[in-house]
Amino acid sequence: MMTTLAITAIATANPLGRGLPATWDALRKDRHGLRPNDFEDAAVNTWIGRAEGLEAEPITGKLADFDCRNNRLALAGLRQDGFEPAVAAARLRYGPARIGVLIGTTTSGILETELAYRRRSPSGELLPLTVRYRETQNLFSVSQLVRRHLGLTGPVASISTACSSSAKVFASASRWLAAGFCDAVVVGGVDSLCFMTLYGFASLGLLSATPCRPCDADRNGLSIGEAAGFMLLERPGGHDDAVHLLGYGESSDAHHMSTPHPEGLGAALAMERALARAEMKPIDIDYINLHGTGTPANDLAEDRAIWRLFGGRTPCSSTKGRTGHTLGAAGITEAVLAILCLRHDFIPGTLHTERVDPQLQSCVMLQSESRPLRAVISNSFGFGGNNCCLVFGKRP
Repeated sequence: MMTTLAITAIATANPLGRGLPATWDALRKDRHGLRPNDFEDAAVNTWIGRAEGLEAEPITGKLADFDCRNNRLALAGLRQDGFEPAVAAARLRYGPARIGVLIGTTTSGILETELAYRRRSPSGELLPLTVRYRETQNLFSVSQLVRRHLGLTGPVASISTACSSSAKVFASASRWLAAGFCDAVVVGGVDSLCFMTLYGFASLGLLSATPCRPCDADRNGLSIGEAAGFMLLERPGGHDDAVHLLGYGESSDAHHMSTPHPEGLGAALAMERALARAEMKPIDIDYINLHGTGTPANDLAEDRAIWRLFGGRTPCSSTKGRTGHTLGAAGITEAVLAILCLRHDFIPGTLHTERVDPQLQSCVMLQSESRPLRAVISNSFGFGGNNCCLVFGKRP
């Protein structure tokens, strides 16, 4: 059992829009944020989920050295939904040294280095002097940016475990609070479009030339997206209206570098551990937000894990047909979507999916539906078998 944590502030910037109102409006109206690939000059035939406006929003002032696409996206997220004032109020309550920062990322600012290689010296040996590895490509860059922007001086770390990165920040935050390292934690995730992910996933044969179709009988790959999301976690007390983190579960099945265990053993173990920490049973879960990438192996493995624990009763769906797979930001982005579903008693349908793969046995929802929700699960599974499951509920 773990002490439940109140989620007292949330912010998001994702392909559906900036802020919770825009994101909820797109979610309930079944709009998606995918478009044919128009990122830089990447010659990859696919669809992407792109955050609008970043090109015209340079970082200036004291944090100018942090300027890169990833950090611009981070600031765009932090400025939404009253998040900055909420953290400022927490800073007054606890002091800046008692608030931690945990950010998940995989791309960080690698795009800046990619572009720098195009501008290297005629001999090809020297990169431009403007390259700032410490403030951009470094995985710690975005965590340091968030910490400094919010005026915090507590413990800080970046987590990079592939696509589970910004789900695992919740687990680490819970441990930090239990250990007394801090009194509140800003958790989040930021990943942005870059050449490495577009060409890398294309080389693996994992990108779809159409909007991704999670769980579809004819699914053929994923759509890459970018997003930033943040939450403020505090111990319960005085937050009766807040959604709570009830439990988390982690596992590492290490079956293969890029393919999950075919029977979903690691995924099942993460869900089992999350339910155990929340002191809940499968029947207590009203909706599961699938990892649901749209690749044949991932969707099938996750389905087998869910069938093993939940059978075919619990409604589930993937929201990646709406945002794309935001990689290191997928955990936080889908946690935001799951919490919006909780708040509004809403189960989103799996967009673009027309016919559920007959091999899949879980209750995949194709159409959106309103129904009472008390507790939901959000799954995030990454390369190398890095798995994380989060349980959210309206009350402890």
